[in-house]
Order: sequence, then structure tokens, then C-alpha cells
Amino acid sequence: MRKISLVVFVISLIWSVSAHGQTVDVHDRLSEREDKSVLVVAHRADWRNAPENSLQAIQNCIDMGVDMVEIDLKKTKDGHLILIHDKTIDRTTTGKGKPEEYTLAELEGMRLRGGAGHKTRHKIPTFEEVMKLCKGKIMVNVDKGYDYFKEAYAILEKTGTVHQCIMKSGLPYERVKTENGEILDKMIFMPVVKLHKDDAEEIIDEYIERMNPPAFELVFDNDGPEVRNLIKKVRGSGAKIFINSLWPELCGGHDDDRAVEQRQPDESWGWIIDRGAKLIQTDRPALLIEYLRKKGLHN
Repeated sequence: MRKISLVVFVISLIWSVSAHGQTVDVHDRLSEREDKSVLVVAHRADWRNAPENSLQAIQNCIDMGVDMVEIDLKKTKDGHLILIHDKTIDRTTTGKGKPEEYTLAELEGMRLRGGAGHKTRHKIPTFEEVMKLCKGKIMVNVDKGYDYFKEAYAILEKTGTVHQCIMKSGLPYERVKTENGEILDKMIFMPVVKLHKDDAEEIIDEYIERMNPPAFELVFDNDGPEVRNLIKKVRGSGAKIFINSLWPELCGGHDDDRAVEQRQPDESWGWIIDRGAKLIQTDRPALLIEYLRKKGLHN
């Protein structure tokens, strides 16, 4: 069997699972550098129709054909990784306080709240439960979770889902390498870069030269020439571009509400696609999928 480098192997696996659980030809996708398709990433899963970061919200995304779900991790008092976004459980559950103040058994006795703040039947899921649900069906993007990089990797190995999960951070390469170097080349890692910051280009250059990551998450509060030039630079490196359309400050004003409420999808999602984005994180996954399919950009 012909050997391929670990880097190529890891890069290829970012495209190896579709939302319908069907594997694709990895080598074909890698060779299609200008592949037209755009992946849809659902922010905190389908939080409009189920509690955020819940198994139901993730299952909804699988059912609607979303490519990737974004989740957030915290750790319990007895060392289990669970899905919670905030520093406390007050907003999203029937409990109060910090998740690390409770054991997993205690947290399982609580219930998640829906978007309107009402109690639901859903409980806080563990990271392991989530990866078992997602296995072979949908990619996972860990947002708030870098602090648990090693623990998360152990669960990914245990569940056989290393190739389906992206870990990310806004930290410089040297720090990430120092803290997690032994597993950095074993799973997909995506740097997050704020393009409107003074050190943005320096951070990009270091990652390209030292790591050559498969994708960059790019954040920007304006769409001026400097931002556009940095986007072009990342695109020119061969890395995939990941852009958030959640609210204006993340994408220079080309956000979901502009697409949906102001009925300007071409000035929102269309603008992002024209910048070369291959992954768009959204709070409107069903509508983004519909838009992309009309453009022939999503299966």
C-alpha cells in the first residue's frame, strides 16, 4: 500500500465524512483544490429548535443534512467532558453554578433549558455520547474546548472518531505546539485568526510555515482591503477558509440576519463564498443549505 504523509492523511480526512454518513473519495476531493462545494457548520447545533449543545439539536442537524456541528466543552468535578457553553450552567440548565462544581451524576439530574428559558426533557450530554451519535454521520467542530485538548483526543480515540473532529484555538503556533505537540499531528487542528488585529499576518505566516494547517477560521469586524488581502493570503496557501456568519462583528457585516431578515443573502453568504470560504458557520443552517443548493454548492 502506497504510503502518504500524516499531514496529507489528516488534511484529507476533513473531507471524508458527509452529513449523510457516506464516505467520499478522499483523493479526488484533495485534488480538487477549487472544489465548488461549501460545508455548512451549525453553531451550537440546531439551537433554534432544541436546546443548544443537546443530542437532539445535533440529531436535527444530521437529519437536515448539515455537514458539521459546533459544540463547547466543560469538565465536571469528577473529570468528565460535557457540552456546556457558558462558564456557569445557569442560563442553559435548571441548575446553578459552575459545571466543575458538580459530578456527572449530579448534572445528569438536571435538565437543559430551551431557547425561551423553559425546562425541557433533555439532559446535558457528555462529549463521548456526542461523538458516538456523530460517528460516521457528521463532522464536529470543538469551539470552547482547547483547555481539554488531550482529554478530548482520548475520547476521540476511544470512540474511533479522531478523523471527524476539529480542535481549534486563537493562540499562537508556538504555544499550541508546546502545550499539545504530542497530539497536534494526530488530529485536525484549525487556528483562529482575528484579521483586524495588528498581529494577524504574523500569526498566519507562522502557522503556514510551521504547520500548514488544513483550514483557518478567519474573524474580522470589517471588510476593508487589509482584511481582504489577508483572506487572499490564506486562500493562496491552500488552506480551507472557515468564516462565521453568526453576527456582523465576526464577518465584516455579512451576517445571517442580513441574509434572512434583510433578505440580502448574496450580500451575506454570497459575499463570504466569493472570498473563497469553504466552511460557513451559521445560526440558520436550514436556510443556508437551501441557498447553497440553489447555487449548486451543496449536495
